[in-house]
Formats: sequence, C-alpha cells, structure tokens
Amino acid sequence: MDERVEERGEGKSLVSKTRPFTVESRAKSVWFTFSTFVLLASAIALAARPSVTPLEWAMRAAASLVAGLVIVRCFILFHDYQHGAILRRSQVAKALFWVFGLLIMTPAKVWRDTHNYHHAHTAKIVGSNIGSYMMVTTGMWAKMTPAQRKMYALVRHPVTMATGYFTIFMLGLGVSPFLRAPKKNWSAGFAVLLNWTLTALIIWKLGVLVWVFAFFLPLAIAMAIGAYLFYAQHNFPDMVVQPRESWSFTRAALESSSYMEMGPLMAYFTGNIGLHHVHHLNPLIPFYRLPEAMAGMPELQPSHKTSLRFGDVRACFAQKLWDPEAGKMVGYPSTTTTITAPTA
Repeated sequence: MDERVEERGEGKSLVSKTRPFTVESRAKSVWFTFSTFVLLASAIALAARPSVTPLEWAMRAAASLVAGLVIVRCFILFHDYQHGAILRRSQVAKALFWVFGLLIMTPAKVWRDTHNYHHAHTAKIVGSNIGSYMMVTTGMWAKMTPAQRKMYALVRHPVTMATGYFTIFMLGLGVSPFLRAPKKNWSAGFAVLLNWTLTALIIWKLGVLVWVFAFFLPLAIAMAIGAYLFYAQHNFPDMVVQPRESWSFTRAALESSSYMEMGPLMAYFTGNIGLHHVHHLNPLIPFYRLPEAMAGMPELQPSHKTSLRFGDVRACFAQKLWDPEAGKMVGYPSTTTTITAPTA
C-alpha cells in the first residue's frame, strides 16, 4: 500500500471522519436549487429576446454562455440528488430532476446505474468505460486492432468532448443505452426524442435564432464543459491506476480523482466539483460542504492539482494509456497513426 495513503488514514476510518460533513442543510439545498433554476430561466429568457443592435446581440450571446454555465450547476444539483446528498426523500426534487435529466439527455436511471458503478470501480482498467472514459494499458494497446485503436483515440479526442451534445450525451447517454436495453432504458430513447421534438417546436413556433441562442448553445456549452470535466477528473498527470487484485477505494478516491483549482466564479458554476477527490471519498457530502470537508481534514489536502488553465488542460489531454511498469499515464506510442479531428 502507498505510504502516503497509509499516512492519510487508509480505509473505513477515513471515510468515517467525513460523515459529519454529510449532514445536509435543507434550507441551503432548497435555496441553491431554487435560485439556480431561477437564474437559468432568466438567462434563457434573455437569450431568447430579439436582437437588433450590436449591443443586443452581444448581450444575447452572453446570456447563452451564462445559461450554459448555469446548466452545469444544475447538473451538479441533479448529480448530488441522485447520490442522496441533497433533498433526500423530496418528491418535488425527484420530479424536478427527473424532468431535468430528460432535458439534458441524461435520464436519472441511466445516470445512476453507470455513475454508481463508476464510483465503486474508479481507477480499475476493467470496466473503465462504464460511467467514464475507457482506459487501457500499454500492453492492451499493443494487442488492439487498428480499428479499436482509432475508436479509443476518437472517444478521448478533444473534438469529441467539444461536441459532447451529440457524442457524449445524445449518443452515449441516450441512443446507446436505449439500443442496448430498450425496455430497461426506455427513458434514454424518450430523452433523445424529447430533445428533438423541442428542437422542432421551438424552430417552428419561435424561429431558428431562438432555438440557437436559448436552447442549442446553452446545452452545447454545458455538455462540452461536462464532457471535459468527466475526462479530467480521472485523466490527469500523477494519477494512479491500481491493479484489480490490490485495488483500494480510499486510494482510488484520493489519488485517482482530481483536485481542480478554480476561482470563485467557476467554483459556483461547477458546484465545487473540482474537489473531486473529496466527493469520491464520500459522495454523500453535499456540494456546498465539500470545501468545508477539505479544509477540516488534513488527510484531504491534495497531493496533485490541475486547473482549467490551457497548460493544465493540455497536460490532461496528453494522458492516453496506463503504463504499469512506469506507474504512470503516458502518451500513445510514436508509431501510432495520428487521429485527426472529424470533419463535417
């Protein structure tokens, strides 16, 4: 076992120390949910307004950007509710987030099934594609066919994440689960159908520009950010991938889940999800208590950091394969054919 983890209090004792931070403030949960969705409605309303002057067009575009960022925060609320961290046993919250999940093509059941598996198996090579991005070792890469390598590289390509609306959400969380198990994942197919139905209705009744600024752009922005966050949370320099036979939940949380430094504004929009190592150690901690938990426990001070700065983003994208002998993530072998961005 890694000595750093032993010093941090490896095992159930460390998780137990986080339990006081799982106590929810119902008032805060209600307020954050209400205020966030009101802000989203306001931003969408501004983005939908007709524009004539250059200033109005600029304000409309800014409203779309803000709406996209707020959708990310709404997703964190949805995410925390599914974990049982906020608004536990609230039927109103259950209905709200069920509808929200459909609108963002992330049905609650599909999300819970894949995300709970991800939490229980973080930093394991086998099953890494469930609820996260597939990861293979250098040895596995050597045995893959050219077609398998291209698909692996395409899934992890920056353009795939930038177009997450279509690739990660519509296809990955909508179409694929439905085709895999139509009866079990009917809500996934319904979510895609609902999305395209709303697209048609908005264009028909309100016009293409309203659809672009008040519907498509906010979702596309939010889903691109979400797709990258999914990736960088478990693909960063200095992360650890453990052998299945010696896998440790605590070590996976603390050393295979990122700490992403953010300023106050982005911390607000992302619901403190940058403190991902704390969240993975105990997903019952409400998002608004994650900073408190990290500050209150010396064991949770991160040994690694990343951020949304260009250099750190580039460094995360450079992590391609796990090299068991080197004990670190590495890039593709130099003989690998470069995967170029897909063309329209």
